[in-house]
Amino acid sequence: MRRLLALVFVLTFACGALTAALLVRHTPSVVAAHVAAQTHNADGDLAAMDSTSDDANPSDADSSNDWPDDAETPEQVIYAQPHMLREAVAKLAPRVAGKPNLFFIGFAGDGEEDVFLNEAEYARTLFAKRFAAAGHELLLANNPATLSRFPLATLTNLETAVDAVAEKMDRDNDILFLLLTSHGTDDHLLYVAMDPLPLDSIAPEDLADVFAKAKIRYKAIVISACYSGGFIDALKDDTTMIVTAARADRSSFGCGSDSDITDFGRAFFVDGLNRNVTFTGAFAEANKLIDGWETRDHDEHSLPQLVTTPRIEAQLKLWRSGIIIGAPVPFVAPAGSDALTAAR
Repeated sequence: MRRLLALVFVLTFACGALTAALLVRHTPSVVAAHVAAQTHNADGDLAAMDSTSDDANPSDADSSNDWPDDAETPEQVIYAQPHMLREAVAKLAPRVAGKPNLFFIGFAGDGEEDVFLNEAEYARTLFAKRFAAAGHELLLANNPATLSRFPLATLTNLETAVDAVAEKMDRDNDILFLLLTSHGTDDHLLYVAMDPLPLDSIAPEDLADVFAKAKIRYKAIVISACYSGGFIDALKDDTTMIVTAARADRSSFGCGSDSDITDFGRAFFVDGLNRNVTFTGAFAEANKLIDGWETRDHDEHSLPQLVTTPRIEAQLKLWRSGIIIGAPVPFVAPAGSDALTAAR
C-alpha cells in the first residue's frame, strides 16, 4: 500500500510540474484564443467565440492572409531573418552630427490582418517625410505580402533591431521612436503572429529587457493595442515618453480586418501628428477625437494614456529645433478598401 501511495504521489507531482512548465510560456495558440475572445467587431461588441465568427480564430480573420504560394517556405523565411536584418540596418543613413537625431522603428505584430502593416508603414512614411527621419527608419512586419520585403516582427528581431540602431545612434542624445501595433490581451501581452510560424507574444518585461540592454537614453514608445496601458509601469523612466492606445483595463477599436488603420492610429498619426508638431499636442488632439468617436458609437471608452517627463520633453524640443517640419502626409487607404474605421 505504501508503495502504491508513493507511486501516486510521484505521478501527481510529475503531472503538476509538466503543467506548470507548459504554462510558463505563452504559446501562440493560447494567446490567439485569448485575443479572439477579446477582439471587437466593427460595432464595438465582443465577438462570439464560435466557429461562425472570424474573431473566433485569428488565423481565419482574413482568408487572403494565408501563406503565399510564391513565397519561400516558412523554414526558409526564418533562416533568412539575420540576413534581412543586416541588410535593413546597413541601409540606415549615418546620423547627422551636431544635433539630436530621431530614429524610427515600426513593429506590425499580427500578420493575420492588414491593418497593422498599414499603420506601421504609414507611420514610417510620416516620420520620413514630415519629421526629417528619412534614412533613419526601420520596419519589422508580419504580413504575407511582405515576407521578402521586411524582416519579421518578432521579439528576437526587435531586440536585434534595437541593438543595431543603438550602434548607429548617439545613445546619450539621439531619440528612438518605437511604434508597436497589434492586438493586445487583458493580461498585457502583445500578440505576435505569422501563421504557421511559432512566434512568441511580447510581455511588458520583455520590452523592458530589450531597452535595458540597448542603453538608449531617450525614447518615445507608442503601443497601439488593446490593454496597452499595462506596459507603462515596466517601461517608464525619467527619459522615456510612453503613449498607449488604451488604459490597462480597456480595449481600443478599429483593429479588425475591415479597418484600414486603427482608430488610435488615425487619431494620433493621421490627424494628430499632421496637425501638431509635438507628440503631446498630437496626443491631446487624438484623445479628444477618440473620445468623440467612442461616444458617438456608444463604445466603452478606451482612455488612451500619455506618460511623459521634463527631460524627454526637453530633448524632443531640442530635436525639433534642428529639423524642418515637412508638410502633412495624407493617409491613402489601400485600393478597394472602405473609409477609415473611425469615420463610420
